[in-house]
Amino acid sequence: MIQYEKVNGDFDLTGKAAIVVGGAGGIGESTARMYAKKGAKVAIVDCKDNCPEVAEAIAKEYGVQTIGVKCDVTSQESVDAMMAAVLEAFEEVNILAAMPGFVDLYRAADIEISTIEKHMAINAVGVFRVCQAVANQMIRQGKGGKIVCITSQADFIAINKHVGYTMSKAAVVGMIKVCALEWAEYGINVNGVAPTVVNTYHGRESMAGKGQGRHD
Repeated sequence: MIQYEKVNGDFDLTGKAAIVVGGAGGIGESTARMYAKKGAKVAIVDCKDNCPEVAEAIAKEYGVQTIGVKCDVTSQESVDAMMAAVLEAFEEVNILAAMPGFVDLYRAADIEISTIEKHMAINAVGVFRVCQAVANQMIRQGKGGKIVCITSQADFIAINKHVGYTMSKAAVVGMIKVCALEWAEYGINVNGVAPTVVNTYHGRESMAGKGQGRHD
């Protein structure tokens, strides 16, 4: 019989440095606040302009060091610049929460290939670009680390008008498996969390059958 142990969420992250991609709102901001509450230094990384404001608010509320960095995960140059800013501020990275996301809802017969490619560029390739950059830094540090990617229920079930989103999120699941295998020897854990619809701006849009937007 499988033995299950109760998860204790009362852990301490004091002294750890976390990057939250998509951290300026929704699930990402809630994740960043959770890390800060547990004592971690937090980098709020997003495509939005309000990263510094979110970072400042979290710093004031929880008394931890934060920075806000605007970043486009479809650009290697932008990701490299983000990593440089984080390392200048924190000197190392111990945690990555990668949840950049784009969703635009069309039926499979109607969706433009360019829209599929945009889903893949942000939700799949963009996630990997960030994971690779952080993992290579963790390997250089020699201390291991934690990487968590947000996937979706759409990885596993068919949802009307979600073909582009589903393709990209399913790709992330495959990426997580390979990266977890390859980076285990360095003490880096790679995991995915697959929520259903969450009551955020994009979640509400999706439930209404609209769902057009980007949140990284």
